[in-house]
Amino acid sequence: QVHLVESGGGLVQAGGSLRLSCTAPGSGFSISVMGWYRQAPGKQRELVATITSSYDTNYADSAKGRFTISRDNAKNTVYLQMNSLKPEDTAVYYCKVRAYYRRYDDYWGQGTQVTVSS
Repeated sequence: QVHLVESGGGLVQAGGSLRLSCTAPGSGFSISVMGWYRQAPGKQRELVATITSSYDTNYADSAKGRFTISRDNAKNTVYLQMNSLKPEDTAVYYCKVRAYYRRYDDYWGQGTQVTVSS
């Protein structure tokens, strides 16, 4: 099993910044794609950004130019730097990784709340 530990959410004013982290502690597995998703109240979960093991990135239009996804393969950690935050960025942010542990599976973090006040 792959367990994910998220941190970095909180309350911030519009225009502010936050950095989210997601770590998969342990060994015996290999991680390919890592990503961040978010779910606002009453809405479906949506993609924010993904990054492959070769550092190719993909962003939702809403994240382009404001958010940066990065990863540290040695630490099995993915980051999301969020700048110029807007109230509409308020959501629970979830980390997701695709990892190989006997087979490929997707694993989700517990979620971290991000609240942007106007």
